[in-house]
Amino acid sequence: MMKQYRFKGSLGMTVATIMVMALCIRLGLWQYHKADAKQHAQYQIDQGLLHAPNQLPTHAAKQEDWQYKRVRFTGTYLPQYQILLDNRVHNGKAGYHVLTPVKIDDSESVVLVNRGWVNGGANRVLPDIATPSGQQQFVGDLFFPLEKVFSLEAESKSTINWEPLWQHLDMQRYQSAVPFEVKPFIVRMDAQTEAGGFIREWPIPKTRINVHLGYAYQWFGFALTFFVIYLVLNIQRVTKEA
Repeated sequence: MMKQYRFKGSLGMTVATIMVMALCIRLGLWQYHKADAKQHAQYQIDQGLLHAPNQLPTHAAKQEDWQYKRVRFTGTYLPQYQILLDNRVHNGKAGYHVLTPVKIDDSESVVLVNRGWVNGGANRVLPDIATPSGQQQFVGDLFFPLEKVFSLEAESKSTINWEPLWQHLDMQRYQSAVPFEVKPFIVRMDAQTEAGGFIREWPIPKTRINVHLGYAYQWFGFALTFFVIYLVLNIQRVTKEA
């Protein structure tokens, strides 16, 4: 007796398997690219710690070239256009990130500086934020917020009734609400900078690299599993006499 095998797969099962495998592979690549982006961000941060900070770019910087780059500049706070980002958590406590615009010395441009986290308190009353006056020295990392943010907040078009509490940072909305040119990125103030900063424990990209890689390998494993199941279900053994 001779044992032979033949493949007999239906069109519907073949198409379905290809679609599911393609989806799993795409999700795996998405997670892999996120891990790669975190790796690049960590490299930028590490290089910033090893070398002297760069000068703040005068023109709109490309995100891929400047994300997490360490910069140095001098300027003066404009606290009347300060905003607080709500629902920022530190050590399990809810609070705010304080973002204050800074007029850059010898320039007409303004950059938003994230001064760190402050406690929100139990009564949810906005805290009184002390802001130093005069020229300040700043060192920090560049950070590009998301270009499109979904929010139920009403868009503010007036600088007369300033709205200090925001749920998300929308740079286009902020630009339309202030009477000056603001750069398309923010500066997350360095923890050692003494310019009216608060708690500054920024997320470390490398802590998420292995998580994203784990998800990527998981999705690739799902794709392989579906392929093996497809083969098992569609390969039939045929027995013939010698």
